[in-house]
Amino acid sequence: MAKYLLKRFIHGLLCVIVVVMLIMIMIYSLLDRNLIFASDSVYNHQQNNQKVTYRYQKWEEYGYLDYVTYADYMNDLALSGEIDEETRASAVSFGRTEENDSDLAKEYIEKFKNTYQAQGYKIERLDAVMMGGRKIASGGQQQLYAYKDIPLAHRLWNYFTGIFKIDNINEIENDVGDRGISFTLYDPVYGGDKFSPAIIGNGTRHKYLVYCDSKFPFIHQNMLTINLGTSYSVNMGVDVFTTMTKTQGSYIASTITYPTGLTEESADDLHSATYLADSLHSSLIYESRYLDDYTSVDTVKGGFSKMGYSFLIGIIATMLAYLVGVPLGIAMSRKKDKLIDKIGTLYIIFIIAVPSLAYIFLFKAIGGRMGLPTTFDMDTANKLVYILPIISLALPQVANLMKWLRRYMIDQMNSDYVKFARAGGLSENEIFSKHILKNASIPIIHGIPGSVLGCLTGAIITERVYVVPGAGNLLTEAINKYDNGVIVGVSLFYAILSVIAIILGDVLMSMVDPRISFSSKAR
Repeated sequence: MAKYLLKRFIHGLLCVIVVVMLIMIMIYSLLDRNLIFASDSVYNHQQNNQKVTYRYQKWEEYGYLDYVTYADYMNDLALSGEIDEETRASAVSFGRTEENDSDLAKEYIEKFKNTYQAQGYKIERLDAVMMGGRKIASGGQQQLYAYKDIPLAHRLWNYFTGIFKIDNINEIENDVGDRGISFTLYDPVYGGDKFSPAIIGNGTRHKYLVYCDSKFPFIHQNMLTINLGTSYSVNMGVDVFTTMTKTQGSYIASTITYPTGLTEESADDLHSATYLADSLHSSLIYESRYLDDYTSVDTVKGGFSKMGYSFLIGIIATMLAYLVGVPLGIAMSRKKDKLIDKIGTLYIIFIIAVPSLAYIFLFKAIGGRMGLPTTFDMDTANKLVYILPIISLALPQVANLMKWLRRYMIDQMNSDYVKFARAGGLSENEIFSKHILKNASIPIIHGIPGSVLGCLTGAIITERVYVVPGAGNLLTEAINKYDNGVIVGVSLFYAILSVIAIILGDVLMSMVDPRISFSSKAR
Protein backbone atom coordinates (compact mmCIF):
# COMPACT_ATOMS: atom_id res chain seq x y z
CA MET A 1 0.00 0.00 0.00
CA ALA A 2 2.77 2.43 0.92
CA LYS A 3 4.59 1.66 -2.32
CA TYR A 4 1.41 2.27 -4.31
CA LEU A 5 0.76 5.60 -2.55
CA LEU A 6 4.32 6.75 -3.18
CA LYS A 7 4.02 5.81 -6.84
CA ARG A 8 0.67 7.60 -7.08
CA PHE A 9 2.11 10.66 -5.37
CA ILE A 10 5.09 10.86 -7.74
CA HIS A 11 2.84 10.41 -10.78
CA GLY A 12 0.54 13.08 -9.39
CA LEU A 13 3.40 15.56 -9.00
CA LEU A 14 4.48 14.90 -12.58
CA CYS A 15 0.91 15.49 -13.75
CA VAL A 16 0.78 18.77 -11.82
CA ILE A 17 4.02 19.92 -13.47
CA VAL A 18 2.66 18.99 -16.91
CA VAL A 19 -0.58 20.88 -16.23
CA VAL A 20 1.29 24.03 -15.18
CA MET A 21 3.59 23.69 -18.19
CA LEU A 22 0.63 23.44 -20.59
CA ILE A 23 -1.06 26.42 -18.95
CA MET A 24 2.12 28.46 -19.30
CA ILE A 25 2.50 27.46 -22.96
CA MET A 26 -1.06 28.57 -23.69
CA ILE A 27 -0.71 31.86 -21.82
CA TYR A 28 2.77 32.94 -22.81
CA SER A 29 3.11 31.38 -26.27
CA LEU A 30 -0.27 30.78 -27.90
CA LEU A 31 -2.32 33.77 -26.74
CA ASP A 32 -1.73 37.26 -28.09
CA ARG A 33 0.13 39.13 -25.35
CA ASN A 34 -1.37 42.42 -26.50
CA LEU A 35 -4.69 41.30 -24.99
CA ILE A 36 -3.51 42.42 -21.55
CA PHE A 37 -3.91 46.02 -22.74
CA ALA A 38 -7.57 45.58 -23.73
CA SER A 39 -8.85 47.41 -20.66
CA ASP A 40 -5.68 49.32 -19.73
CA SER A 41 -6.67 53.00 -19.76
CA VAL A 42 -3.08 54.10 -19.12
CA TYR A 43 -1.85 52.29 -22.23
CA ASN A 44 -4.52 53.91 -24.39
CA HIS A 45 -3.30 57.36 -23.34
CA GLN A 46 0.35 56.67 -24.17
CA GLN A 47 1.83 58.00 -27.42
CA ASN A 48 4.72 57.27 -29.76
CA ASN A 49 7.87 55.72 -28.18
CA GLN A 50 6.42 56.04 -24.69
CA LYS A 51 3.64 53.64 -25.68
CA VAL A 52 6.17 51.09 -26.95
CA THR A 53 8.27 51.19 -23.77
CA TYR A 54 5.15 50.99 -21.60
CA ARG A 55 4.18 47.87 -23.51
CA TYR A 56 7.53 46.20 -22.84
CA GLN A 57 7.45 47.22 -19.16
CA LYS A 58 4.04 45.61 -18.77
CA TRP A 59 5.12 42.47 -20.63
CA GLU A 60 8.00 42.15 -18.18
CA GLU A 61 5.66 42.74 -15.23
CA TYR A 62 3.28 40.04 -16.48
CA GLY A 63 6.14 37.60 -16.92
CA TYR A 64 6.42 37.41 -20.70
CA LEU A 65 9.99 38.64 -21.04
CA ASP A 66 13.02 40.18 -19.39
CA TYR A 67 13.43 43.87 -20.21
CA VAL A 68 16.48 46.07 -19.53
CA THR A 69 16.90 49.72 -20.49
CA TYR A 70 20.19 51.39 -21.29
CA ALA A 71 19.68 53.67 -18.26
CA ASP A 72 19.30 50.60 -15.99
CA TYR A 73 22.52 49.18 -17.41
CA MET A 74 24.42 52.39 -16.69
CA ASN A 75 23.02 52.58 -13.17
CA ASP A 76 24.20 49.03 -12.50
CA LEU A 77 27.68 49.90 -13.70
CA ALA A 78 27.78 52.85 -11.31
CA LEU A 79 26.48 50.81 -8.37
CA SER A 80 29.06 48.10 -8.98
CA GLY A 81 31.85 50.71 -9.00
CA GLU A 82 32.88 50.03 -12.60
CA ILE A 83 32.27 53.68 -13.50
CA ASP A 84 31.91 56.82 -11.42
CA GLU A 85 28.80 58.93 -11.18
CA GLU A 86 30.17 61.64 -13.47
CA THR A 87 30.83 59.13 -16.25
CA ARG A 88 27.40 57.61 -15.79
CA ALA A 89 25.69 61.01 -16.01
CA SER A 90 27.59 61.88 -19.20
CA ALA A 91 27.16 58.52 -20.96
CA VAL A 92 23.55 57.79 -20.00
CA SER A 93 22.25 60.57 -22.26
CA PHE A 94 22.32 59.59 -25.92
CA GLY A 95 21.26 61.42 -29.05
CA ARG A 96 17.90 61.66 -30.74
CA THR A 97 19.41 59.55 -33.50
CA GLU A 98 22.51 57.37 -33.59
CA GLU A 99 24.41 60.07 -35.49
CA ASN A 100 23.90 62.50 -32.60
CA ASP A 101 25.52 60.27 -29.94
CA SER A 102 28.58 61.56 -28.14
CA ASP A 103 31.76 59.51 -28.31
CA LEU A 104 31.38 58.48 -24.67
CA ALA A 105 27.74 57.46 -25.22
CA LYS A 106 28.74 55.46 -28.33
CA GLU A 107 31.34 53.57 -26.30
CA TYR A 108 28.92 52.49 -23.58
CA ILE A 109 26.04 51.86 -25.98
CA GLU A 110 28.32 49.43 -27.82
CA LYS A 111 29.17 47.73 -24.51
CA PHE A 112 25.47 47.55 -23.67
CA LYS A 113 24.70 45.90 -27.00
CA ASN A 114 27.55 43.42 -26.79
CA THR A 115 26.73 42.47 -23.19
CA TYR A 116 23.09 41.65 -23.79
CA GLN A 117 23.38 40.25 -27.31
CA ALA A 118 25.82 37.70 -25.89
CA GLN A 119 23.03 36.64 -23.49
CA GLY A 120 20.50 36.20 -26.28
CA TYR A 121 18.75 39.56 -25.90
CA LYS A 122 17.44 41.61 -28.81
CA ILE A 123 18.44 45.26 -28.90
CA GLU A 124 15.89 47.89 -29.86
CA ARG A 125 16.62 51.56 -30.44
CA LEU A 126 13.83 54.05 -31.09
CA ASP A 127 14.82 57.39 -32.53
CA ALA A 128 13.13 60.48 -31.15
CA VAL A 129 9.81 61.36 -32.75
CA MET A 130 9.98 65.01 -33.78
CA MET A 131 7.20 67.52 -34.19
CA GLY A 132 7.90 70.33 -36.62
CA GLY A 133 11.53 69.26 -37.01
CA ARG A 134 12.78 70.85 -33.77
CA LYS A 135 10.57 69.80 -30.87
CA ILE A 136 10.18 66.25 -29.57
CA ALA A 137 6.58 65.08 -29.87
CA SER A 138 4.62 64.03 -26.81
CA GLY A 139 5.91 60.62 -25.73
CA GLY A 140 8.50 60.69 -28.49
CA GLN A 141 11.68 60.64 -26.36
CA GLN A 142 14.42 58.38 -27.81
CA GLN A 143 14.66 54.92 -26.24
CA LEU A 144 17.26 52.15 -26.06
CA TYR A 145 16.57 48.78 -24.46
CA ALA A 146 17.19 45.03 -24.61
CA TYR A 147 14.59 42.30 -24.22
CA LYS A 148 14.39 38.52 -24.28
CA ASP A 149 11.48 36.13 -23.96
CA ILE A 150 11.75 33.96 -20.84
CA PRO A 151 12.34 30.28 -21.83
CA LEU A 152 9.66 27.83 -20.66
CA ALA A 153 12.13 25.67 -18.71
CA HIS A 154 13.48 28.73 -16.88
CA ARG A 155 9.95 29.94 -16.18
CA LEU A 156 8.90 26.56 -14.75
CA TRP A 157 12.03 26.31 -12.60
CA ASN A 158 11.59 29.78 -11.13
CA TYR A 159 7.90 29.16 -10.46
CA PHE A 160 8.20 25.83 -8.65
CA THR A 161 11.33 26.76 -6.69
CA GLY A 162 9.60 29.91 -5.48
CA ILE A 163 6.35 28.33 -4.25
CA PHE A 164 7.65 27.80 -0.71
CA LYS A 165 9.69 30.55 0.89
CA ILE A 166 11.28 30.40 4.33
CA ASP A 167 11.79 33.73 6.08
CA ASN A 168 15.30 34.35 7.36
CA ILE A 169 17.32 37.07 9.07
CA ASN A 170 18.98 38.11 5.78
CA GLU A 171 15.69 38.74 4.00
CA ILE A 172 15.95 42.53 4.44
CA GLU A 173 18.89 44.20 2.68
CA ASN A 174 18.68 47.48 4.58
CA ASP A 175 20.54 48.17 7.81
CA VAL A 176 18.27 46.83 10.54
CA GLY A 177 20.73 46.67 13.40
CA ASP A 178 21.44 43.38 15.11
CA ARG A 179 19.95 40.60 13.01
CA GLY A 180 18.66 37.57 14.82
CA ILE A 181 15.75 35.55 16.15
CA SER A 182 14.52 35.75 19.72
CA PHE A 183 12.06 33.69 21.76
CA THR A 184 9.76 35.10 24.40
CA LEU A 185 7.12 33.61 26.67
CA TYR A 186 5.36 36.95 27.00
CA ASP A 187 4.31 38.37 23.66
CA PRO A 188 4.78 42.18 23.48
CA VAL A 189 1.53 42.43 21.50
CA TYR A 190 -0.31 41.67 24.75
CA GLY A 191 1.71 44.22 26.71
CA GLY A 192 4.27 41.66 27.88
CA ASP A 193 2.12 40.62 30.85
CA LYS A 194 0.28 37.66 29.30
CA PHE A 195 1.78 34.20 28.90
CA SER A 196 1.88 33.78 25.12
CA PRO A 197 5.00 32.28 23.50
CA ALA A 198 6.30 33.90 20.34
CA ILE A 199 9.34 33.78 18.06
CA ILE A 200 10.36 37.25 16.85
CA GLY A 201 12.83 38.05 14.09
CA ASN A 202 14.91 41.08 13.09
CA GLY A 203 16.13 41.19 9.51
CA THR A 204 13.31 38.86 8.54
CA ARG A 205 10.44 39.99 6.34
CA HIS A 206 7.90 39.20 9.08
CA LYS A 207 8.50 40.40 12.61
CA TYR A 208 6.48 37.58 14.20
CA LEU A 209 7.59 34.23 12.83
CA VAL A 210 5.57 32.11 15.27
CA TYR A 211 2.95 33.32 17.73
CA CYS A 212 -0.08 32.16 19.70
CA ASP A 213 -3.56 33.60 20.12
CA SER A 214 -7.08 32.50 20.96
CA LYS A 215 -8.10 31.78 17.36
CA PHE A 216 -8.04 28.31 15.79
CA PRO A 217 -5.56 26.66 15.28
CA PHE A 218 -4.14 28.76 18.18
CA ILE A 219 -0.51 28.47 17.02
CA HIS A 220 0.27 30.49 13.88
CA GLN A 221 3.35 31.02 11.77
CA ASN A 222 4.70 33.46 9.19
CA MET A 223 8.02 31.68 8.76
CA LEU A 224 6.94 29.57 5.79
CA THR A 225 4.89 31.33 3.12
CA ILE A 226 3.23 29.92 0.01
CA ASN A 227 3.57 31.89 -3.22
CA LEU A 228 1.36 30.67 -6.05
CA GLY A 229 1.81 33.78 -8.19
CA THR A 230 1.34 37.52 -7.91
CA SER A 231 -1.84 39.12 -9.22
CA TYR A 232 -1.58 42.05 -11.62
CA SER A 233 -5.23 43.06 -11.94
CA VAL A 234 -7.62 40.87 -9.89
CA ASN A 235 -5.95 41.78 -6.59
CA MET A 236 -3.00 43.89 -7.67
CA GLY A 237 0.33 43.05 -6.06
CA VAL A 238 -1.10 40.31 -3.82
CA ASP A 239 -0.23 36.61 -4.09
CA VAL A 240 -2.93 34.17 -5.20
CA PHE A 241 -2.74 32.13 -1.99
CA THR A 242 -3.12 35.28 0.11
CA THR A 243 -6.05 36.38 -2.05
CA MET A 244 -7.82 33.07 -1.38
CA THR A 245 -7.06 32.88 2.36
CA LYS A 246 -7.22 36.51 3.53
CA THR A 247 -10.26 37.40 5.64
CA GLN A 248 -12.93 39.74 4.31
CA GLY A 249 -15.71 41.89 5.70
CA SER A 250 -15.90 44.78 8.14
CA TYR A 251 -13.05 45.74 10.44
CA ILE A 252 -13.09 44.32 13.95
CA ALA A 253 -11.56 46.80 16.40
CA SER A 254 -10.10 45.86 19.78
CA THR A 255 -7.80 47.43 22.35
CA ILE A 256 -4.30 47.37 20.86
CA THR A 257 -1.05 48.18 22.66
CA TYR A 258 1.57 49.29 20.13
CA PRO A 259 5.33 48.75 20.67
CA THR A 260 5.73 52.35 21.90
CA GLY A 261 3.16 51.71 24.64
CA LEU A 262 0.39 53.63 22.89
CA THR A 263 -2.99 52.01 23.53
CA GLU A 264 -6.02 52.60 21.34
CA GLU A 265 -9.00 50.94 19.69
CA SER A 266 -7.82 49.62 16.34
CA ALA A 267 -8.29 46.78 13.84
CA ASP A 268 -4.54 46.50 13.23
CA ASP A 269 -3.13 42.98 13.50
CA LEU A 270 0.35 43.50 14.96
CA HIS A 271 1.23 39.84 14.47
CA SER A 272 1.14 40.42 10.70
CA ALA A 273 3.80 43.18 10.83
CA THR A 274 6.20 43.15 7.88
CA TYR A 275 9.21 45.32 7.09
CA LEU A 276 8.61 48.56 5.22
CA ALA A 277 11.90 50.30 4.40
CA ASP A 278 12.41 53.77 5.91
CA SER A 279 8.81 53.98 7.05
CA LEU A 280 9.30 54.70 10.75
CA HIS A 281 10.26 58.35 10.30
CA SER A 282 8.12 58.95 7.23
CA SER A 283 4.98 59.49 9.27
CA LEU A 284 4.16 60.85 12.72
CA ILE A 285 1.58 58.08 13.04
CA TYR A 286 4.28 55.44 12.65
CA GLU A 287 6.62 57.22 15.07
CA SER A 288 3.93 57.28 17.73
CA ARG A 289 3.25 53.55 17.39
CA TYR A 290 6.37 51.67 16.33
CA LEU A 291 10.01 51.37 17.33
CA ASP A 292 11.35 50.04 14.03
CA ASP A 293 10.42 49.75 10.35
CA TYR A 294 8.12 46.76 10.90
CA THR A 295 5.14 49.03 10.35
CA SER A 296 3.15 47.34 7.57
CA VAL A 297 0.28 45.43 9.20
CA ASP A 298 -2.92 43.77 8.04
CA THR A 299 -6.28 44.45 9.64
CA VAL A 300 -8.62 42.10 11.47
CA LYS A 301 -11.90 41.54 9.64
CA GLY A 302 -15.05 39.79 10.72
CA GLY A 303 -15.74 37.61 7.65
CA PHE A 304 -14.22 34.46 6.21
CA SER A 305 -11.73 34.30 3.36
CA LYS A 306 -12.78 33.52 -0.22
CA MET A 307 -11.81 29.91 0.31
CA GLY A 308 -13.54 29.91 3.70
CA TYR A 309 -16.91 30.98 2.29
CA SER A 310 -16.64 28.52 -0.58
CA PHE A 311 -15.72 25.64 1.71
CA LEU A 312 -18.39 26.40 4.32
CA ILE A 313 -21.18 26.53 1.76
CA GLY A 314 -19.75 23.64 -0.25
CA ILE A 315 -19.22 21.23 2.65
CA ILE A 316 -22.72 21.78 4.05
CA ALA A 317 -24.18 21.28 0.57
CA THR A 318 -22.15 18.08 0.13
CA MET A 319 -23.25 16.68 3.49
CA LEU A 320 -26.85 17.53 2.68
CA ALA A 321 -26.52 15.88 -0.73
CA TYR A 322 -25.25 12.62 0.75
CA LEU A 323 -27.86 12.65 3.53
CA VAL A 324 -30.66 13.06 0.98
CA GLY A 325 -29.29 11.50 -2.20
CA VAL A 326 -28.05 8.18 -0.80
CA PRO A 327 -31.34 7.14 0.92
CA LEU A 328 -33.35 8.23 -2.13
CA GLY A 329 -31.04 6.33 -4.48
CA ILE A 330 -31.45 3.19 -2.34
CA ALA A 331 -35.22 3.62 -2.22
CA MET A 332 -35.41 4.06 -6.01
CA SER A 333 -33.46 0.87 -6.62
CA ARG A 334 -35.50 -1.16 -4.13
CA LYS A 335 -38.78 0.20 -5.49
CA LYS A 336 -37.77 0.00 -9.14
CA ASP A 337 -40.54 1.25 -11.51
CA LYS A 338 -42.70 2.22 -8.54
CA LEU A 339 -43.93 5.73 -7.72
CA ILE A 340 -40.82 6.85 -5.79
CA ASP A 341 -38.58 5.62 -8.61
CA LYS A 342 -40.60 7.53 -11.22
CA ILE A 343 -40.59 10.74 -9.16
CA GLY A 344 -36.85 10.42 -8.55
CA THR A 345 -36.20 9.77 -12.24
CA LEU A 346 -38.25 12.84 -13.14
CA TYR A 347 -36.15 14.94 -10.76
CA ILE A 348 -32.90 13.56 -12.20
CA ILE A 349 -34.05 14.30 -15.76
CA PHE A 350 -35.04 17.84 -14.72
CA ILE A 351 -31.62 18.56 -13.22
CA ILE A 352 -29.81 17.11 -16.24
CA ALA A 353 -32.01 18.72 -18.90
CA VAL A 354 -32.39 22.22 -17.45
CA PRO A 355 -29.25 24.43 -17.51
CA SER A 356 -27.87 25.00 -14.02
CA LEU A 357 -28.18 28.76 -14.38
CA ALA A 358 -31.90 28.42 -15.10
CA TYR A 359 -32.85 26.32 -12.08
CA ILE A 360 -30.58 28.35 -9.78
CA PHE A 361 -32.47 31.49 -10.77
CA LEU A 362 -35.73 29.56 -10.39
CA PHE A 363 -34.96 28.55 -6.82
CA LYS A 364 -33.63 32.03 -6.13
CA ALA A 365 -37.00 33.47 -7.20
CA ILE A 366 -38.90 30.90 -5.13
CA GLY A 367 -36.68 31.58 -2.11
CA GLY A 368 -37.15 35.32 -2.52
CA ARG A 369 -40.93 34.90 -2.51
CA MET A 370 -40.58 32.90 0.72
CA GLY A 371 -38.66 35.76 2.35
CA LEU A 372 -35.19 34.24 2.18
CA PRO A 373 -32.21 36.55 1.43
CA THR A 374 -31.22 36.30 -2.24
CA THR A 375 -28.00 38.33 -2.01
CA PHE A 376 -25.11 37.35 0.22
CA ASP A 377 -24.00 39.81 2.89
CA MET A 378 -20.71 39.22 4.72
CA ASP A 379 -21.56 41.56 7.58
CA THR A 380 -25.01 40.30 8.45
CA ALA A 381 -25.67 38.06 11.44
CA ASN A 382 -28.59 36.47 9.60
CA LYS A 383 -27.56 32.88 8.80
CA LEU A 384 -30.45 32.56 6.35
CA VAL A 385 -28.19 34.05 3.66
CA TYR A 386 -26.53 30.62 3.41
CA ILE A 387 -29.72 28.67 2.68
CA LEU A 388 -30.28 29.40 -1.01
CA PRO A 389 -26.59 28.97 -2.08
CA ILE A 390 -26.42 25.68 -0.15
CA ILE A 391 -29.64 24.34 -1.67
CA SER A 392 -28.58 25.41 -5.17
CA LEU A 393 -25.29 23.56 -4.75
CA ALA A 394 -26.87 20.48 -3.19
CA LEU A 395 -29.58 19.96 -5.86
CA PRO A 396 -27.32 18.66 -8.66
CA GLN A 397 -25.26 16.59 -6.22
CA VAL A 398 -28.42 14.91 -4.91
CA ALA A 399 -29.50 14.05 -8.45
CA ASN A 400 -26.06 12.70 -9.32
CA LEU A 401 -25.93 10.46 -6.22
CA MET A 402 -29.46 9.19 -6.83
CA LYS A 403 -28.70 8.39 -10.45
CA TRP A 404 -25.47 6.50 -9.94
CA LEU A 405 -26.41 4.69 -6.73
CA ARG A 406 -29.65 3.48 -8.32
CA ARG A 407 -27.75 2.25 -11.36
CA TYR A 408 -25.02 0.49 -9.35
CA MET A 409 -27.53 -1.20 -7.05
CA ILE A 410 -29.73 -2.43 -9.90
CA ASP A 411 -26.63 -3.83 -11.63
CA GLN A 412 -25.69 -5.65 -8.43
CA MET A 413 -29.23 -7.02 -8.02
CA ASN A 414 -28.82 -8.97 -11.25
CA SER A 415 -25.49 -10.50 -10.22
CA ASP A 416 -25.04 -14.22 -9.66
CA TYR A 417 -23.96 -13.83 -6.03
CA VAL A 418 -27.35 -12.23 -5.23
CA LYS A 419 -29.16 -15.24 -6.69
CA PHE A 420 -27.00 -17.57 -4.60
CA ALA A 421 -27.74 -15.49 -1.50
CA ARG A 422 -31.47 -15.77 -2.11
CA ALA A 423 -31.10 -19.49 -2.65
CA GLY A 424 -29.20 -19.70 0.62
CA GLY A 425 -32.19 -18.31 2.47
CA LEU A 426 -31.03 -14.74 3.18
CA SER A 427 -33.79 -12.16 3.48
CA GLU A 428 -34.06 -9.26 1.01
CA ASN A 429 -33.05 -6.80 3.72
CA GLU A 430 -29.90 -8.79 4.49
CA ILE A 431 -29.04 -9.10 0.82
CA PHE A 432 -29.43 -5.35 0.27
CA SER A 433 -27.58 -4.21 3.40
CA LYS A 434 -24.76 -6.75 3.50
CA HIS A 435 -24.08 -7.32 -0.16
CA ILE A 436 -25.76 -5.11 -2.74
CA LEU A 437 -25.39 -1.77 -0.93
CA LYS A 438 -21.82 -2.47 0.12
CA ASN A 439 -20.68 -3.31 -3.41
CA ALA A 440 -22.70 -0.57 -5.07
CA SER A 441 -21.40 2.10 -2.70
CA ILE A 442 -17.71 1.54 -3.56
CA PRO A 443 -17.68 3.93 -6.58
CA ILE A 444 -19.70 6.47 -4.57
CA ILE A 445 -17.23 6.28 -1.67
CA HIS A 446 -14.33 6.82 -4.06
CA GLY A 447 -15.79 10.22 -4.97
CA ILE A 448 -16.20 11.49 -1.38
CA PRO A 449 -12.67 13.01 -1.05
CA GLY A 450 -13.13 14.75 -4.40
CA SER A 451 -16.47 16.18 -3.28
CA VAL A 452 -15.00 17.45 -0.01
CA LEU A 453 -11.81 18.94 -1.48
CA GLY A 454 -13.80 20.37 -4.37
CA CYS A 455 -15.56 22.61 -1.86
CA LEU A 456 -12.32 24.60 -1.56
CA THR A 457 -12.49 25.62 -5.23
CA GLY A 458 -15.96 27.15 -4.97
CA ALA A 459 -18.86 27.13 -7.41
CA ILE A 460 -18.64 29.68 -10.22
CA ILE A 461 -22.30 30.07 -11.20
CA THR A 462 -23.84 29.74 -7.73
CA GLU A 463 -21.44 32.24 -6.18
CA ARG A 464 -22.02 34.77 -8.94
CA VAL A 465 -25.80 34.47 -8.78
CA TYR A 466 -25.94 34.93 -5.01
CA VAL A 467 -22.94 37.32 -4.86
CA VAL A 468 -21.01 35.01 -2.54
CA PRO A 469 -17.45 36.36 -2.03
CA GLY A 470 -15.94 32.92 -2.56
CA ALA A 471 -13.09 31.44 -4.58
CA GLY A 472 -15.27 30.12 -7.40
CA ASN A 473 -15.14 33.29 -9.47
CA LEU A 474 -11.41 33.82 -9.07
CA LEU A 475 -10.28 31.86 -12.12
CA THR A 476 -12.90 33.24 -14.50
CA GLU A 477 -12.18 36.79 -13.33
CA ALA A 478 -8.47 36.23 -13.89
CA ILE A 479 -9.10 34.88 -17.40
CA ASN A 480 -11.30 37.85 -18.27
CA LYS A 481 -8.63 40.27 -17.04
CA TYR A 482 -5.68 38.29 -18.48
CA ASP A 483 -4.14 38.05 -15.02
CA ASN A 484 -1.49 35.43 -15.80
CA GLY A 485 -0.22 35.00 -12.26
CA VAL A 486 -3.68 34.18 -10.91
CA ILE A 487 -4.49 31.83 -13.80
CA VAL A 488 -1.35 29.76 -13.24
CA GLY A 489 -1.67 29.82 -9.42
CA VAL A 490 -5.33 28.78 -9.32
CA SER A 491 -4.75 26.08 -11.96
CA LEU A 492 -1.91 24.67 -9.85
CA PHE A 493 -4.16 24.70 -6.78
CA TYR A 494 -6.93 22.86 -8.65
CA ALA A 495 -4.46 20.29 -10.02
CA ILE A 496 -3.02 19.55 -6.57
CA LEU A 497 -6.51 19.10 -5.10
CA SER A 498 -7.42 16.71 -7.93
CA VAL A 499 -4.35 14.54 -7.31
CA ILE A 500 -4.97 14.45 -3.55
CA ALA A 501 -8.65 13.59 -4.10
CA ILE A 502 -7.79 10.63 -6.35
CA ILE A 503 -5.24 9.23 -3.89
CA LEU A 504 -7.57 9.64 -0.89
CA GLY A 505 -10.40 8.08 -2.90
CA ASP A 506 -8.27 4.99 -3.58
CA VAL A 507 -7.32 4.71 0.10
CA LEU A 508 -10.93 5.09 1.25
CA MET A 509 -12.12 2.53 -1.28
CA SER A 510 -9.57 -0.05 -0.09
CA MET A 511 -10.63 0.54 3.53
CA VAL A 512 -14.28 -0.14 2.72
CA ASP A 513 -13.66 -3.19 0.55
CA PRO A 514 -10.85 -5.48 1.77
CA ARG A 515 -10.90 -7.26 -1.61
CA ILE A 516 -9.28 -4.19 -3.15
CA SER A 517 -5.53 -4.24 -2.68
CA PHE A 518 -2.97 -1.91 -4.20
CA SER A 519 0.05 -4.00 -3.27
CA SER A 520 1.66 -6.02 -6.04
CA LYS A 521 2.41 -9.59 -5.02
CA ALA A 522 4.07 -12.26 -7.04
CA ARG A 523 1.67 -14.97 -8.19
